[in-house]
Amino acid sequence: METSIRRMLSKSIWAQALTEEQLARVESEVVSRKIPAGGYVCRKGDPVAHWIGVHEGLLKMSSVSPEGKTVSFAGMANGGWLGEGSLLKDEPRKYDVVALRESELLYMPKATYIWLLDNSIPFNRFLVTQLNERLALFISLVEYDRMLEPDARVARCLAALFNPYLNPGIGLNLQISQEEVGNLSGTSRQRANQALQVLEKAGLLKVDYGSITINDLDGLRQFPG
Repeated sequence: METSIRRMLSKSIWAQALTEEQLARVESEVVSRKIPAGGYVCRKGDPVAHWIGVHEGLLKMSSVSPEGKTVSFAGMANGGWLGEGSLLKDEPRKYDVVALRESELLYMPKATYIWLLDNSIPFNRFLVTQLNERLALFISLVEYDRMLEPDARVARCLAALFNPYLNPGIGLNLQISQEEVGNLSGTSRQRANQALQVLEKAGLLKVDYGSITINDLDGLRQFPG
């Protein structure tokens, strides 16, 4: 039996603060879609018609230059939502979002999003916090890319997934492949594998086939110390 929209929404911090009437309207207007691995959730330049949430899966926000160089901005996992800034500014998407594995997503229409802004103070407070957290994340990612070696960049990019506002449904056991780690950190699969071996020897995580268990999240955030 398919999971109900309300159960999917229960992973989202903002939904827990809505009134019953507000939640009922959101539940009736949000739809779910499955995106295959490698499929585009949205493309740079697309008009913004929805706020998009991750029920199950892993997404990568990135952009490709005219020369073909890819810049990875962030990963989004269970419970995370994306596109709130573009909706507020009423502008086309500034990035691509790709599903790194088969993912089930929630799509909230723009009209519903604007209605919540007009009618829910808790929703507004959530958005202020989320935008602040995302700004801090992007500042840190620029720092990682320009100042850190690949081992540290992989460590910090993994740690960045564990943000209680941006990815509240994520657990310490990540179902993630080495190729996906490379995609998120802007390294090759082989280089990501080398970095994971370094981090495992340091006792910060444990690598299994298709998954990574985080042993020391603070250590990942501070690596190499």
